[in-house]
Amino acid sequence: MLDIAEELHRWVEQGREFAVATVVAVGGSAPRQPGAALAVDSDGTAIGSVSGGCVEGAVYDLCRQALEDGKTVVERFGYSDEDAFAVGLTCGGIIDILVTPVRGGVHPAALAAAATGEAAALARIVSGPEDLMGRALLVRPDGSYEGKLGGHPELDRTAAGEARAMLDAGRTGTVEIGEDGSRCGQPLTLLVESSVPAPRMIVFGAIDFAAALVRVGKFLGYHVTVCDARPVFATPARFPEADEIVVEWPHRYLESTEVDGRTVLCVLTHDAKFDVPLLQAALKLPVAYVGAMGSRRTHEDRNKRLREVGVTELELARLRSPIGLDLGARTPEETALSIGAEIVASRRGGTGLSLTGAHTPIHHDGPREPTGRIGSVA
Repeated sequence: MLDIAEELHRWVEQGREFAVATVVAVGGSAPRQPGAALAVDSDGTAIGSVSGGCVEGAVYDLCRQALEDGKTVVERFGYSDEDAFAVGLTCGGIIDILVTPVRGGVHPAALAAAATGEAAALARIVSGPEDLMGRALLVRPDGSYEGKLGGHPELDRTAAGEARAMLDAGRTGTVEIGEDGSRCGQPLTLLVESSVPAPRMIVFGAIDFAAALVRVGKFLGYHVTVCDARPVFATPARFPEADEIVVEWPHRYLESTEVDGRTVLCVLTHDAKFDVPLLQAALKLPVAYVGAMGSRRTHEDRNKRLREVGVTELELARLRSPIGLDLGARTPEETALSIGAEIVASRRGGTGLSLTGAHTPIHHDGPREPTGRIGSVA
C-alpha cells in the first residue's frame, strides 16, 4: 500500500475511511508485484491498481465489503480459478490479495512516513491465525517500531528484526517466521513493504540530450541532478524538471556528494577534460550504473586515456559506452529513451532484445535495486 502512500496520506488527513487491497504474493505472469495496492474509500472512490486492470472489479468489491464488515481477508486469483477468468485474469498468473480496512493502528503513521520520503517498513501478517490477519508493525531504520502483532513481545521483536533487514536492503516481499519466533502455535507469513527515498540519477553535461534524459529519469522515479562546470548552461530555465542543478567540475562534485548502490551516473559531456577525471572516480564507486556518451572513436580514445591514468580492465568493464541500447536513436528524446531502457535492463536483468520471437521471461527476477519509493521484490 506504500506505493500509493501520498494519496492515502491525504485521505487520512481528510478523515476518510478506506480499505486497501495489497498484492501479497504472485506467480507466473502476474502484472504487478507484492506491495502494489488498490484503495477504495467509503464514497466508492478508487485509486491504485493490483493487476493492471485484470481483476480490479472483483478487488474493488472486496474493498467495499471490508468497509462494511471491518474484516481482513486474503483472496487468490489465478488461472486455475474459474472465477479469475470471469474477472479477467487470463494472463496465466496467480495473485494473492490482502484486503484490510484502515481505521487507525500504525497504517496512518506508515503512510505519513512514506509520503514524506522517510525510510520505514510496514510489516503485516498475511498468513497465520485468523485473529492476527492484517495486524501490522511500522519499523524504522534504527530498529524501533510501533504497533503490536499478536500480544507477545518476542513476536514483535522478531518481526521488527526481519523487517529492518529488508528495509536496509530496500526490498519489499514476504518473510516466514517459524513457530519458535511467532510464539503463537503456528508459523506466520509477513508482507514487508519498504519505503525508501528515491534513487539518484546524476546527469553530467548540461546539453540538450541531458534535458530529455532528465524527463526520462523523473518518469522512472529517480531524484535527478544535473551537474556542469559551465554556469551559463547549468540553469533552472534549461532544466526545469531537474530536482537539483549543480555548477561544479563533475569529478569534484562526484567526490563530495552521496551515492549508493542504486545511483546511476550518466556522463554526457563527451569532453576528455571532464570525462577522464570523472570516470576515473565513478568507476571505483559501488553505484548501479555508469554510462558515457560518445562515438565509438570517442569511446576508444577515452578508454585509452583512462588506462593511462590507472583505471583497470575490471573497472572499464563496468562502463556502458557508447551509452544506451541500440534503438537507432537520433533525437535527444530517442537517445534519452535508449539510455533509460539500458538502465532498466541493467536493474531488472533484462537482455534488451525484442520480446517477439524470444524465449526469455517477460518479467525477470534479477536481484536489482528499486527505482522509487517502494523497494523491489527479492
